[in-house]
Amino acid sequence: MDFETIIVERENHIGIITLNRPEQLNTFTSSLARELNQALLDMDQDREIRVVILKGNGRVFCAGIDVSVLPMKSVLEYRAWVREMEEAFLTIAHMVKPVIVAAHGVAAANGAGLVVAADLAVIAEGTRIGTTAINVGLFCMGPAVPLSRSLGRKLSLEMLLTGDFIDAERAERIGLVNKVVPQDKLMDEALDLATKLASKSPIALQMGKQAFYTMSDMEFEKALEYSDEMFAELCTTEDALEGVNAFREKREAVWKLK
Repeated sequence: MDFETIIVERENHIGIITLNRPEQLNTFTSSLARELNQALLDMDQDREIRVVILKGNGRVFCAGIDVSVLPMKSVLEYRAWVREMEEAFLTIAHMVKPVIVAAHGVAAANGAGLVVAADLAVIAEGTRIGTTAINVGLFCMGPAVPLSRSLGRKLSLEMLLTGDFIDAERAERIGLVNKVVPQDKLMDEALDLATKLASKSPIALQMGKQAFYTMSDMEFEKALEYSDEMFAELCTTEDALEGVNAFREKREAVWKLK
């Protein structure tokens, strides 16, 4: 598929998706939302890809939704449009392959949503993250969902209700992102992290992510039962046997690609 608003690259079992509307600060349009979602789905189906990195071209990562497309006529039109804008958040959660965001400059509204919806996030020094829709009479409803699962109620509501930006250091301190690095090291750090994940057993990585998201919505006892069942299933895989044997024999494991 040819893309107009994103760039897709594949290298060494790592897929890289770049938001590519730099003059519009990589803001979401229907085209970008659809193309991003399709690229994520394609990466998840690609047997050669084990990890995905999501980044942005230009001065900022993503400044949210392009407000020039906001005026519509009916609730039904808005409902379909909003689903399109937020689809990538759900897709990332459903993907079996880890998604790493490498953000810089600004991650606002839907851009902030991508940062918190991603499995892991590396951001550049000086990056500002904000759920800013409240400042224009709206509310970051979609980003609120992954945000509330990344932070506690008080911190989530502080961001959502004030619309204030938080800086990179605070984002790291409160656990919103994994690591803050110099701007010129951003992709190096993201690639290092992706390479580390890509070196793990693909089936363990994928089953582990899937189990994590599934059990997160379960009550405690059912989550333990489910996780134990998934672990038992994982123990029967070829990679589990290979991993244990490689550990005993003090050698690198050779994983079965899946």
